[in-house]
Amino acid sequence: MSERRDMEVIADLVPAGSRVLDLGCGSGELLAHLQHTKGCTGYGVEIADANVQACVQRGVNVIQLNLEDGLALFEDRSFDVVLQLDTLQHLRNTEHMLRETARVGRIGILSFPNFAHWPNRLRVASGRMPVTRALPYEWYDTPNIRVGTYADFEVLARKSGLQITDSFGLQAGRVVRRWPNLRASVAVFRFEQR
Repeated sequence: MSERRDMEVIADLVPAGSRVLDLGCGSGELLAHLQHTKGCTGYGVEIADANVQACVQRGVNVIQLNLEDGLALFEDRSFDVVLQLDTLQHLRNTEHMLRETARVGRIGILSFPNFAHWPNRLRVASGRMPVTRALPYEWYDTPNIRVGTYADFEVLARKSGLQITDSFGLQAGRVVRRWPNLRASVAVFRFEQR
C-alpha cells in the first residue's frame, strides 16, 4: 500500500498534461499512471531488458540507455518534468546527472532512500548496516554505489546551481515535512535550475 501511495504523492507533483522524462523508469508504472490519470506524455529511460519489455507491454514509450552516458540525445528544456526516482544512489556522477536533469527539463523531481532515517542511524550505531524497505539489500549485495541523506542533498543542490522549490520526506506512504532527515525513509525534492 505505501509504495502505491508514494507513487501517488510523486504523481501529484507533476502538472497535468506535462511532457515527462522518467529516468530509471523501471517497469513504467509511474509513467503509465501519469498518462492515464493526468494526460501526460513522454518517455521512460531504462537499462534493464526486462523493464524495457514491461514498459512496452504497458504502452509506455521507452528508450534503453545507460544513465551514466548522460542525456546528450535530449535538447535543452525538451521536457516539462524530469523524474529521477530511486536512481541517484546507483549513479557514479550524481552532480553531472542533476545538471543534465535540470538542463533537459523545466522541473526536476527526484527521490532516494534517506540514510539518516532514525532506524538506519540506530542500526549503524549497533555496528550493522541497515536493511529496510527503502534500502532492501545487504551491504555486500547492493546495487547502490552510495547512500545519501535528506540534508546532504540540500548541500549538493546548492553546489549544483539548483533551486529547491519543494522538499519533504516519505514514510510508509505519508508525507513528512517536520524533521524529514530524521523521520522519513525516502527523501523527495522538486527543483529547477537557478
